Amino acid sequence: MNLNISVIVPLKNEEESLPELAAWIDKVMQAHHFTYEVWMVDDGSTDDSWNVIQQLGAQNHCIKGIKFQRNYGKSAALNEGFSAAQGDVIITMDADLQDSPDEIPELYRMITEDGYDLVSGWKKKRYDNAFTKNLPSKLYNYTTTRMSGVRLHDMNCGLKAYRKKVVKSIEVYGEMHRYIPVIAKWNGFRKIGEKVVEHRARKYGVSKFGLERFVNGFLDLASIMFIGKFGKRPMHLFGALGTLFFFFGFMIAFYLTFAKFFYDKYNMTDRPVFYLALLFMIIGSQLFLTGFIGELVTRNAPERNAYLVEARMDKSN
Repeated sequence: MNLNISVIVPLKNEEESLPELAAWIDKVMQAHHFTYEVWMVDDGSTDDSWNVIQQLGAQNHCIKGIKFQRNYGKSAALNEGFSAAQGDVIITMDADLQDSPDEIPELYRMITEDGYDLVSGWKKKRYDNAFTKNLPSKLYNYTTTRMSGVRLHDMNCGLKAYRKKVVKSIEVYGEMHRYIPVIAKWNGFRKIGEKVVEHRARKYGVSKFGLERFVNGFLDLASIMFIGKFGKRPMHLFGALGTLFFFFGFMIAFYLTFAKFFYDKYNMTDRPVFYLALLFMIIGSQLFLTGFIGELVTRNAPERNAYLVEARMDKSN
C-alpha cells in the first residue's frame, strides 16, 4: 500500500509521552484521511519506552519501532528511521510533545503542492530557558546561516518535513542532525522552506542535550562544509594549499641560493629564513600528498552507519 506519510520519532526515555503522542498523530491522520506509518526509534532508553512502543504497535499496526542496543545519538536514530521510511513525505518530530502533530497536514501540503524538498519548522515563540537554550540557539543559527548560505531561523527544529527522495539521498551521523538542511543543499536539494510552528512547553521528562552539543555541533558543521565542497575532490583543497606553501618555500630558497652564488654575502644555513623555506616546502609536500591520497580513498567507510539494532517491530514485514 502506498503511504502518504512516514513519521519518524527519535526518543530516549520518553515512556510517559509516547501513548499521548501516538494517539494525537493517529487522530490527525484519520481526520485528513492520510495513510501513514510511525517509526519510533528507541535510542538506548533505560526506562520502559520499548515496552510502551510494543504495546502501541499491538494496538495500531501503523506504529513501528526500532530499538538500539545502546545510545548512539539522535543522528543515528534519524538515519535508521530514514532508511526504514516508505512514505512519500517524511515528517520528523521529537517525542516530548513539544512538537505538535497538528502541523503535519500543512507540512505535507507544502511538500506535495508547493514543491518544497524540505520544510523546517520555526519555533518563533519558545518556552525554553532564554540563557541556556534560546540565546545559544540564536548564535548557532546565525553562524550556520553565514557559513552555509541556508537561511533558516530555526535550523535545529526537530519538526521537519522531507520529500522521500531527500532522506534517501543523505546520511546523518555524529551531531549532524542539526545540519540536515545544509546536507540537503549540498546534495542538490535547493528548495528549502520553513513554517512557523507551535512550540509547546515540555510536559514530561527532561531535556537530553547538554552544553557539549555546541562544541560537537560546530565541529560537525566544519565537517559538513568540508565534505560539501571538497568531499569528492580533496585535491582541490589540499593540493592548492600544498602548492601555495611549496611555492613560497621554493621562492625563499631560490632567493637565498641566488644571493649566495652571485653576491656571496652570507652562508645560507646561518639565516633563519632558510629553515622557514624548508618548513614551507615540507608542509607543502605533505599537504599535496594528503590531497593525492584523499583522491584514492573513498570518503565513506562501509561500516560507518552500522548500528546494533537489538529489536525491530514492523508488522508489515
